[in-house]
Amino acid sequence: MTDLQPLRRALLSVSDKTGLIDLARALSDRGVELLSTGGSAAAIRDAGLPVRDVSEVTKFPEMMDGRVKTLHPVVHGGLLAVRDDAGHVAAMTEHGIDPIDLVVVNLYPFEATVARGAGFAETIENIDIGGPAMIRSAAKNHAFVNVVVDVEDYAPLLAELEANDGRTTLAFRQSLAQTAYARTAAYDTAVSTWMAGAIGETAPRRQSVSGTLAQTLRYGENPHQAAAFYTDGTARAGVATATQVQGKELSYNNINDTDAAYELVAEFADLGPCCVIVKHANPCGVAKGDTLEAAYRAAYDCDRTSAFGGIVALNQPLDEATAKAIVEIFTEVVIAPGASEAAKAVFAAKRNLRLLLTDGLPDPAAGGMTVKQVSGGFLVQGKDTGQISEADLKVVTKVQPTPEQMADLRFAWIVAKHVKSNAIVYVKDGATVGVGAGQMSRVDSTRIAARKAEDMAEACGLPASPAKGSVVASDAFFPFADGVITAVEAGAVALIQPGGSMRDAEVIAAADEAGIAMVFTGMRHFRH
Repeated sequence: MTDLQPLRRALLSVSDKTGLIDLARALSDRGVELLSTGGSAAAIRDAGLPVRDVSEVTKFPEMMDGRVKTLHPVVHGGLLAVRDDAGHVAAMTEHGIDPIDLVVVNLYPFEATVARGAGFAETIENIDIGGPAMIRSAAKNHAFVNVVVDVEDYAPLLAELEANDGRTTLAFRQSLAQTAYARTAAYDTAVSTWMAGAIGETAPRRQSVSGTLAQTLRYGENPHQAAAFYTDGTARAGVATATQVQGKELSYNNINDTDAAYELVAEFADLGPCCVIVKHANPCGVAKGDTLEAAYRAAYDCDRTSAFGGIVALNQPLDEATAKAIVEIFTEVVIAPGASEAAKAVFAAKRNLRLLLTDGLPDPAAGGMTVKQVSGGFLVQGKDTGQISEADLKVVTKVQPTPEQMADLRFAWIVAKHVKSNAIVYVKDGATVGVGAGQMSRVDSTRIAARKAEDMAEACGLPASPAKGSVVASDAFFPFADGVITAVEAGAVALIQPGGSMRDAEVIAAADEAGIAMVFTGMRHFRH
C-alpha cells in the first residue's frame, strides 16, 4: 500500500442532491467512471454526464421499492478488497469485481422524518440500510477507498485531488473514514432512540447520544477547558436553531445561559409580554408587563447588579423601545422570536451584543432527554415537563389566597422550576423581587432571596422591601418551619410548595400562626 491512492471509479448515491451535479462533473472531467443508483443516476444523466447504473454492474435490478439495490458482492467486494493482497485481487478477477475508489452517500432523511412527526410506517421506510453498509465498508478499507457522507466535504475532496494529481493521501482518507463512522453511529443512535420512544421503552439496554458539530468554541467554562457545541437534529426552537443576527461568537457559557433563559421565558408564551434575565444559568429577574419594555424594566429592577452582563430572553419579538432599554447597560446576549428592523438598528450600534432570533418559542411540554456524565457512565432522565393547573393546587391553610396572590403563586412556581435547587423565589405583581438559588440549606436560600429584595428596594429607591406583600415559591418541600418563618419575617403573605414533608403539619401550623396562605402542588422541581 502506498500513501497516495488514485481515484478512478466512484459510486454516487445520495438522498440530498445538493452539489451532486457539480461534484459529478468535476470527477467526470478527471476521467473518473461514475456509478449511481435511482434518482442520483437520473440527475447525473439529465445533466449530460456519463454514468452507469449499479444494476447494470450487479446484473440485478433495484427491487422491493428500492430496499435492495447496492447490497451485492460486486459492490461490497469492490469496496472491501485489499488492493495489495494477492488473494483479494484473485477473487476480484475470478468474480468480475472492479474496485471502487470513492463512495459518496448521504443517508435517507431519517432524522428529518422524525422531526416532522411522521407515522411509524413512514419512519421505518426512511431507515437507510444499503447506505450505512457501503459507508462502513468503504471506511473500513480507507487504506484504499475514500468515503464522503457530507456535502461540505465535496470541496475538500476536489481540492485534495487537485493537489495530488487525481490521488488522495492516507491522512485525508482516514479523516473521511472517521467522519463516516461518526455519521453512521449518529444515524443508528437516532433510529434506536426514536424506536425506544415509539415502543415505550424508557430505559433501553443500550443508550447512545449523538450530535452534529455546530461550532468549535474558544474554550469551555474556563480557558483551560476545550469545548464544542453540537446540535441533536431536532427542530426545537432555541439557541441551537437560532439565527445570530449580530455580535461576537457565542461562548460555552453564553450558550448554556441563553438556553436556560429561553426555556424559562417559553413557559410564559400565553401570558402577554414577558422577560427573563439570566446570570450563571439562574434567573435573576423575571417579569410580565403591559409592554415588552415594561416587562424588561421590571425584570431588570429585581437584581440590577446581576443583570449587568446577563442574558435577556423575550417571549415576543423585540421592538425598538425595548431594544433601547436593553442597551442602557452591558448585556451579553438577547434571544427573541423575532425583532423589528428598528430594534435591529438600535442593536447595530452595539457590535459585540449578540442578538439571536428564532422561529418561535420552545414547547415546555415537549419531551426529551437530559444527560449528565458521571465517572464511568452517564445519567439520563426525561426533561422536566411537569406543569400544574389551578385545579391541581391544594390550599392547606385557614387563609385562602386571593385571586391576585394565586396568579403570583403560579408565576413564582414556574420560575422556581428553572432555578438551581434549593430554590426560593419571591414574586409580587407579576415580577420576581428576590431569588435564592443553589444553597445547601433551603432556609439559606429563603434568607438570600429576602436580602435580594432589600437590595432591590435600595437600588430602586423603594420605601420598603418589595418582599412585603409578596408570595414565595419553593421548588421542594420545607423540611422545617424555619424557612416559612423566615419568609414571613421578610413580609411574604402566601407560599407555594410541593408538600410531602414528615413535618408538613408543623409547617402548616407555622403558616396558620402567621396568618398567611399556603398552597401545595404535589410536585417538586429539583434542578441540580
